[in-house]
Amino acid sequence: MPTATVVPRSLLSVEALLGGQGVLQAKPRSSMDWVAVIRRGIPAPAVQSLTKSLRMTQAELATALGISERTLARRKREDTFNSEESAKLVRLARVVERAQEVFEDFDAALDWVKSPNAALAGATPLSLLDIDMGAESVLDTLGRIEHGVFG
Repeated sequence: MPTATVVPRSLLSVEALLGGQGVLQAKPRSSMDWVAVIRRGIPAPAVQSLTKSLRMTQAELATALGISERTLARRKREDTFNSEESAKLVRLARVVERAQEVFEDFDAALDWVKSPNAALAGATPLSLLDIDMGAESVLDTLGRIEHGVFG
């Protein structure tokens, strides 16, 4: 009989990192649900949730997303991020969620995401998440760590 995988309560889902159903005004269960949420635009309060959860400043978040602090502030006033910015927010949350799965600890995942990594040419995973190829490299590195291949 297969055993269920138990995820520690301390690990946060993409949805939780972005403020949960109350902020997202949706309960995405599939990739297609997330596509709809992203296209509609992530509500601005998700930024507060993400910065608090990831223990980072808004300036650090703006850098990680590849947008200016002024744009971040403007989007917060407008109350919704455009689809491109929303996709970047979700991508960041997905990478953190994946790191938590690999390290089985939220604090270890945050430390890894924020630390220089030899497998990523000395870059921090967080600094690569503003573009798809960077995020793919980070996720690939997490996969190698999970399978015991570090190089």
